[in-house]
Amino acid sequence: MPGKRTLFLFLLVCCFWTRQVLAQLPEKKSGRQISIKKASEAIVIDGNPNEPDWLAAEVSGNFWQQFPFDSSLSLSKTEVMLTYDKQFLYVSAVCYDVLDGPYVAQSLRRDFSDRSNDCFQVMLDPFDDQYNGFSFIVTPYNVQAEGLITGGGVYGQSRDWDNRWFSAVKREPGKWTVEIAIPFKTLRFNPAHTQWGINFSRLDLKRNELSAWSHVPRNFSNTSLAFTGKLIWDSAPAKTGLNLSIIPYLLAEVNRDYTAGTDIDKKFNGGGDAKIAVTSALNLDLTINPDFSQADIDRQITNLTRFNLFFPERRQFFLENSDLFGQFGFSQIRPFFSRQIGLRNGRRIPIQYGMRLSGKVSRKLRIGILNVQTGADSLSGAVPENYTVACFQRQLKGRSNIGAIFVNRQSTDGPGLNANDYSRVLGLDYKLASRNSRWNGIAFFHKSFVPGGIQPEDYTHASFIRYDDPNWSFMWNHEYVGKNYRAEAGFVPRQDQFNAILNKAVKLSYWRLEPEIQHRWYPKNSRINNIQLGTYASWYGDSALRTTEGIINVSTQVNFVNTAFIGLVLSEYHTRLFYPIDVTYTASTPLAAGAYSYRDFAVFGRTDIRRLVTFSATATHGLFYNGTKSSLSSTFAYRIQPWGGIGINYTRDDVQLPAPHASVALNLLGPQLDLSFTRSLFFSSILQYNDQAKNMNIYARLQWRFRPMSDVFIVYSDNYTAPDLIKKNRALVIKLVWWLTA
Repeated sequence: MPGKRTLFLFLLVCCFWTRQVLAQLPEKKSGRQISIKKASEAIVIDGNPNEPDWLAAEVSGNFWQQFPFDSSLSLSKTEVMLTYDKQFLYVSAVCYDVLDGPYVAQSLRRDFSDRSNDCFQVMLDPFDDQYNGFSFIVTPYNVQAEGLITGGGVYGQSRDWDNRWFSAVKREPGKWTVEIAIPFKTLRFNPAHTQWGINFSRLDLKRNELSAWSHVPRNFSNTSLAFTGKLIWDSAPAKTGLNLSIIPYLLAEVNRDYTAGTDIDKKFNGGGDAKIAVTSALNLDLTINPDFSQADIDRQITNLTRFNLFFPERRQFFLENSDLFGQFGFSQIRPFFSRQIGLRNGRRIPIQYGMRLSGKVSRKLRIGILNVQTGADSLSGAVPENYTVACFQRQLKGRSNIGAIFVNRQSTDGPGLNANDYSRVLGLDYKLASRNSRWNGIAFFHKSFVPGGIQPEDYTHASFIRYDDPNWSFMWNHEYVGKNYRAEAGFVPRQDQFNAILNKAVKLSYWRLEPEIQHRWYPKNSRINNIQLGTYASWYGDSALRTTEGIINVSTQVNFVNTAFIGLVLSEYHTRLFYPIDVTYTASTPLAAGAYSYRDFAVFGRTDIRRLVTFSATATHGLFYNGTKSSLSSTFAYRIQPWGGIGINYTRDDVQLPAPHASVALNLLGPQLDLSFTRSLFFSSILQYNDQAKNMNIYARLQWRFRPMSDVFIVYSDNYTAPDLIKKNRALVIKLVWWLTA
């Protein structure tokens, strides 16, 4: 930061504008509800809701516009109906379309981006707690996507969750009609409740209009559960009896490590998961000898931050109720991060077995218990370990909640538990969520326990508060992490500082303060939807509150009605290096320890995502420590509608440092191909060339979804050193995953 005086003035401005935003009037609420009656005859999912029960169902329409404005009814007309039987909740929607031209569809691949495809969406809140729910989305080409809504839906939804449900679409002149069948076995609910929260959303990209059945203010995500209407059942949905899914897999792998000079290695493996509904709201996940090799490749990123990067969890066993386990703390202070299990320095560590019990035991109480046992790995030096996590979340008045978590990583090397090798964390979190979603916040305190007894500064605490209305938003955050806080099953990258003299990372205490203010204008009768102007600061200090790192910036962004935007950011940085360090991470001469001040500016923008050709870029230029840095990050994409597309991601960082430090130009190039031959056969390929990692990798995956949630994967990967392109390793994997449901 530019000093304590600047920080003080910034905080005074924050306080002034907080007072202003508190004077804003609350948002209006629609208070909508829709009734549902049990079907008397079988419902056929064919996209044509012509059965007698559909004709007798209540029809609800008059959606509210959310984008580009939120003060009138939508121009694109949508009508919805619901019914149910012993097995399914049925939803039907008629999406009227009076504009000429094709629908916007990025591809036929499941789990598409809902903001770049025409679609109809259902949000369900079975416990009507306005905090956790489910999302189901269908496009005019009957492509499906589903997600878990957590934290009230303020920040959207998690799209990593997959489950079985059914849909059909019929396209006709002037409209498209969708029928959806959601198995009660897929949902978690209380069979005694006859009132659920529900909302419907429609994105019509030809008109460029986002609308919702129950009014959602435009400054919030359409998934926000604070604004759901009510689904009124004529009788409570019945329990579904046995709810069991067995998910076995078989795998064959051929690989060769050319760097080590080993022969071809052939592997055959098998294992699987099981999902058992203990109650209709409480689920038991089991896994034996799981393998996660088929999924996705982690996209390479040029890292000039001095700290580890966060890559999200995508493994099936860890996904359901993942927010209950994984969202304690902050994004950079997680007491538990499931990717620490089964992975070490990029190597897979064998997981022998795992168990997770998670879900609701009452309307206001969620619990989670996890236990996973890993095996040994001689190449990485990993010893057998056991991971245990226990947590709960209790809803308080309104939408706020309080939660607690206990995490234990325990070595099991040798007979029984190793009493001298463990790491434990005990934490308490409070999450604020106002009824109108304008106020959201978190406060927590976590303490760690390691062999040797209580240590000084072995805890962390933090607080976060955010206010958001259509015109103003304000955010405040503080963090503290003690140098002896140990979350070895978590993610706390900022605690580690690399000591080039000792050639290892050391842990140091740090404080962080992070305020932000933003104002939005909405010009009338304009091609501009809104203009944003804001200022943001992030200050880090040591245990004595001396500045170690900081940034303060001023930014503006113009968001056009056609989805394009352009913006500018002016930033000033202050960094104190504790130890000499190579800031380019390319084996260059380290910079000397000490304080550095520098600044830069960035211009960024994106074209209309509805077009077949889209482009986005961010260009940055300015000082960098005692030198300069120019950066370009860009993406070009061409859509072959609706079959997929091709794209190129390119990042360049040109760092110029004075002698004796090396000046480097780091390039990351990633052309990719994504094809959907049908709604069940997909091919994707990506080539990544990374100067910083001195690596080029080729990744290709063919996926055949031969039945719901059941897949055959053929995955090819190849790695070379860059730029001389010497072969490093090569692998071919064939994997079968079969989802069997009772």
